[in-house]
Amino acid sequence: MTAGTAGTARDGFRGWREAAEEALYGPDGFYRRPGGAGPAGHFRTSVHASPLFAGAVARLLCRVDEALGRPPALDLVDMAAGRGELVTGVLSALPADVADRVRPYAVELAGRPEGLDGRVEWRAAPPERVTGLLFANEWLDNVPVDVAEVDASGVPRRVLVRADGTERLGEPLTGPEAAWLARWWPLPAEEGLRAEIGLPRDEAWAAAVGTLERGLAVAVDYAHTAGARPPFGTLTAFREGRETAPVPDGSRDLTAHVALDACAAAPALPGARLLTQRDALRTLGVTGGRPPLSLAGTDPAGYVRALAAAGEAAELTAAGGLGDFGWLAQPVGTGDVLTG
Repeated sequence: MTAGTAGTARDGFRGWREAAEEALYGPDGFYRRPGGAGPAGHFRTSVHASPLFAGAVARLLCRVDEALGRPPALDLVDMAAGRGELVTGVLSALPADVADRVRPYAVELAGRPEGLDGRVEWRAAPPERVTGLLFANEWLDNVPVDVAEVDASGVPRRVLVRADGTERLGEPLTGPEAAWLARWWPLPAEEGLRAEIGLPRDEAWAAAVGTLERGLAVAVDYAHTAGARPPFGTLTAFREGRETAPVPDGSRDLTAHVALDACAAAPALPGARLLTQRDALRTLGVTGGRPPLSLAGTDPAGYVRALAAAGEAAELTAAGGLGDFGWLAQPVGTGDVLTG
């Protein structure tokens, strides 16, 4: 609930972007707190749901490798790497001839986890001049953004928040943020309607794509596009596996769905493609089809394994769940390898 428009910054109110930046990435923030459980302790991504996801990314990397003419060094950049689960899974799923040429990078602000494969270079920012695949699974939703809310006069204003989650309305939006809102998420003049201002995500995505010399950049996230924006925004939080109120106190993950169509336009490069995770994974061989019952008679153990894999694939591609995630694929100097 909005507490009103009175008050100053001295009251502890600030924009959601600044508050979330500190709550997530400050010295004692959710993602940087030493000894924490990491993302997997608070929410379940596709990476944690099944090794089939890493296997699909490995097949995508192989397609990129072929499109690049099998270069001597093939880069794999795992953005928002968490504890390195995805990059580890991809390395284990690659054919030996590809794995021997891969240079794996994990990009994460938290410290390097113990026991991570020694081949993985742990970095706070992606390398430059990447030749290969940059893969960002649930990264952009954690790039902090400001929130706008329409006031009683029909004017979109910045929402300010304190560390305890109390909100009030701030100044009317102006400049690039107002322009972004007008283009990508125009708000009718109806009091209480809200939107997340995705400009920082557009800039972050354009910068990530800009590190590629040749290859493919992919962002996978909770998403929406023009014509289907949620009327009250999507800002929320997760803690210990449960969705909870968004409070910027460092105790929980803060997230909001991504306007992936706006991100797609930001690099101003040809070939950007938006598709659902369901369609992307099916293209990469994750279908969720049940094994034939006849296999149970000839290979019972194999049948059980195949049945379990089918269940995991079904979860990754499920309508109303992970299958509805958006994939943004941006080739740089290559064709559309997702159709290959």
